[in-house]
Amino acid sequence: MTASAKTRALAVALVMALAAGACSQAPPLKLPDVPLASQWREAPPDAGGEAGRTLAAADWWTLYGDADLDAFQQRLLADSPDLAAALARHGQASAASDMLRASQFPTLGASLDLERNRQSERRPLRVLGPNSPNDYTSATLGLAFDYEIDLWGRVRNQVASGEAQRRAADADLAAARLSLQAELTDKLIVLRGLDRDIELLDEAEATYGRALDLVQRRHRGGVSSGLDLARAEAQLEAARSQQHQSRAQRALVEHAIAALLGQSPSTFAIAPKRSERPAGSTASTPKGKTAARAGGAGGAEMAVTVAPEPTVPAIPLGLPSTLVQRRPDIVAAQQRVVAANASVGIARAAYFPALTLGATAGFQSSDVARLLGAPSLFWAVGPGLVANLFDGGRRRAEEARVGAVLEEAGARYRGVVLGAFQEVEDSLALLARYEAARQNEEAGFDAARRALVIATRRYQQGAASYLEVTTAQTAALQARRSAADLATRTRRASVQLVRALGGGWQPGREVAGAVRD
Repeated sequence: MTASAKTRALAVALVMALAAGACSQAPPLKLPDVPLASQWREAPPDAGGEAGRTLAAADWWTLYGDADLDAFQQRLLADSPDLAAALARHGQASAASDMLRASQFPTLGASLDLERNRQSERRPLRVLGPNSPNDYTSATLGLAFDYEIDLWGRVRNQVASGEAQRRAADADLAAARLSLQAELTDKLIVLRGLDRDIELLDEAEATYGRALDLVQRRHRGGVSSGLDLARAEAQLEAARSQQHQSRAQRALVEHAIAALLGQSPSTFAIAPKRSERPAGSTASTPKGKTAARAGGAGGAEMAVTVAPEPTVPAIPLGLPSTLVQRRPDIVAAQQRVVAANASVGIARAAYFPALTLGATAGFQSSDVARLLGAPSLFWAVGPGLVANLFDGGRRRAEEARVGAVLEEAGARYRGVVLGAFQEVEDSLALLARYEAARQNEEAGFDAARRALVIATRRYQQGAASYLEVTTAQTAALQARRSAADLATRTRRASVQLVRALGGGWQPGREVAGAVRD
């Protein structure tokens, strides 16, 4: 056979081998079935067109209209240690994927070896023959080429698995960012709620203090008993105790926000946000209502004032069927199923021989000065076929292992999807029930205010003991605090709903905006 015929035969063999590389041993990808509802069960009846729209804004927290929150979110992206750690994990996954992708290409290496050798005088087959010198120089300059022809899709499945892991890491980073953004928003809402509670308690303390002055004057005049005085003192001290407790809780939340932002709690502070009120007034009332006051001798006012409730933004829900594309943790779980499926193909390809194409060329001589001459040239080229004939069941065990990993990834994917549906329904249920409960507390507060007016008048007229007044005051304050707490919990539930819906995340922008210089 001539040299040209040999070359053509080798080319044909290579083409056939590359064509055979289209055979992949990975099974067809099939995601586990998850039951999907046509609509959200807990969605409000008036959702209307909102049910078909999705939250597309990446800066979703601006819906809450808090300038401090907007600034804190920017600091979170820049300084959060948790987000920085998540970005580093993403970098590790991306680098691992790049390493696997490199296996698709041939490797080319260069070597230079210079040696001064001494051989034994009694060595069989002495270098350069029996009369060769005992001391000689060996110089080698060469190139080595190596490429695995992917007959059974092993390399291709390795790359596919790495790419899926990288996409999962992208989604993990987005999920971590969304989780931290939601946590920051939630904590600031809690802090604003505590500010509101402290404000109510401050006003209650002032009111109870004036009431105590009134009772003390009446007691000195012989009109009120010592029991009334003790009750007034106990009520004031109870309000002060609740103040300290709320301030302690606020301090802890403020410290937690500082840690989220990568700041020292010792130097970080958030100014309390007070309710806006008209000039000259002590409080404003929701829905156009007027706060009830019970006037007494000496100008004492026994009342619980009303601050405006914060609003809860309207959040587009989208359809349940679109949630699997909008939540980054679902996308991450899905990509891990893809990676596990490709790993099954890698394990199955191990049963077949590996075909590699190798070539070496270079110069070799015992005379360094004449190393690059034509007589020093050497080369070798040819394919290599390696097959594992017996491994004691190792390949079979590996196939079983990756099969179990695939089953686990599928079960986790199904669990993540079902958990996401649960989180959305839970948040919708809390939003609806908390709002209804808040309205009930508002109605109860109106009744408590009327009872306070009546009890105060009866006490001033001597028709009732001060117990009725303290009972009415306590009930009014408790109803007002409960309504404010329910407003805070409603806003917190809306944050959890945004997080459950994916927070406006869109695939492809995982790294962009993750951290800022």
